[in-house]
Amino acid sequence: MKNKAKVFRPTAFAFPYLAVTIVFVVVPLLLILVYALRGADGSFTIDNFIKVFTDPDIVRQMGQTIGIAALSTAICLLIAYPVAYILASSPFNKMAILSLLFIIPMWINFMLRIFALHSVLSTLGMQKGLAEAVIGLVYDFFPYMLLPIYTVLVNMDKSYVEASRDLGANPATTFFKVTLPLSLPGVVSGVSMMFMPVFSSYSVTMMMGDMNSNVIGAKIAKLFEQGNYGYGSALSFVLLVLVIGVMLLGNLISGTSDKAPKGAKK
Repeated sequence: MKNKAKVFRPTAFAFPYLAVTIVFVVVPLLLILVYALRGADGSFTIDNFIKVFTDPDIVRQMGQTIGIAALSTAICLLIAYPVAYILASSPFNKMAILSLLFIIPMWINFMLRIFALHSVLSTLGMQKGLAEAVIGLVYDFFPYMLLPIYTVLVNMDKSYVEASRDLGANPATTFFKVTLPLSLPGVVSGVSMMFMPVFSSYSVTMMMGDMNSNVIGAKIAKLFEQGNYGYGSALSFVLLVLVIGVMLLGNLISGTSDKAPKGAKK
């Protein structure tokens, strides 16, 4: 009986997920790498990667993408943190407000929401450009910034705040010395969840922006449409490495990602 019990371990249920990950994640990434290392004649080459770092248009568009992503993320953070803080510290039904204002709208196709926003901004007289593209990105990714920050704030151990007040700290000192540091993992998570997808979310900038607001994802899509799989794959792989670097940096700032934030309820 003991031997039979050992056969059915809980870890066995992870094998289907592992197989799906290998087939639909690992294998496609390996194919991208193979295409990136092939020349037009099918021979091995690293010219595609060299071109990524030496092409001035790609370098300019990469910098433009980072700037748009950073600006959109900063604006979203400045709006989301106060909203999350008010929701977490207010006595009313928080989940009803979250669902009504931020979660339920996400059930609608994002392209329909962006088209509706574009129509509203056009009615107000705003032309396509960087400002409208940034507004669209903030509007589209706002819940991804709000929810991680709200989750950390609402689960934070309030005894730390009470202890700070009992020791004579004013509300500003309590916020900057206690609340903000304890909510940092949520901030880092929200920044990562918004900053990284902007690189590939070219549909928003194409619909609401102009040539000065195109992100690198649009360039990758154009290369594949033209049949330039090698150069497009190399650019995609470099972008993937950059995204992984941002994730590792976020984990380094907030500590290991698998640990609960310090001061959270257990």
